[in-house]
Amino acid sequence: MTYSGVVRVGGPADVHELKDLMITKVAVGPMDNNAYLLRCRATDEQLLIDAANDAHSLLGTIGDGGLASVVTTHRHGDHWQALADVVAATGARTYAGRHDAEGIPVPTDVPVDDGDTIRVGQVELTARHLVGHTPGSIALVYDDPHGHPHVFTGDCLFPGGPGRTTRPEEFNSLMDGLETKVFDVLPDETWVYPGHGNDTTIGTERPHLAEWRARGW
Repeated sequence: MTYSGVVRVGGPADVHELKDLMITKVAVGPMDNNAYLLRCRATDEQLLIDAANDAHSLLGTIGDGGLASVVTTHRHGDHWQALADVVAATGARTYAGRHDAEGIPVPTDVPVDDGDTIRVGQVELTARHLVGHTPGSIALVYDDPHGHPHVFTGDCLFPGGPGRTTRPEEFNSLMDGLETKVFDVLPDETWVYPGHGNDTTIGTERPHLAEWRARGW
């Protein structure tokens, strides 16, 4: 079936089947958080992006194949409610942005900096540090050698604009980071997987950058 990226809490997962990577998207918790399970097709190793809520559902999605690692995109509590339980059940290694790790109550095994590589089996993800929504938010870019890139943006980029900020300097910082590290380097075909809600593409959002700057959110 064709992947849509449209999921609802309590509903079925949606699976994006790439040549080297399987991406399973589920929605969990009262804030409709997205969690993404990545599985390397060559090795079956798995990585979870944001153990946001409902450990029971996440562990069911993970299944019997084990979990090598969990990446937390940022420190906000709705993105790590199930992290302790998932790690306790799987022994997964934890990753988070270096400047957000202190705000996550589960210890971070591997602090992540801009440009760092995180592997799941034979697949490589590149971390991009984006300051503004939180001090240490990270996005993860998978540059698919067989197609267009894919980027997991946490709460830094959604359909229709950047993530929430509270001060003008935070908004400007987030927009600067999105423009230089995401929009300036990724093609329009890049698929965007946000921390809440439906997916989008870089090409869909690119024409609105000036509009976002002008409105200030």
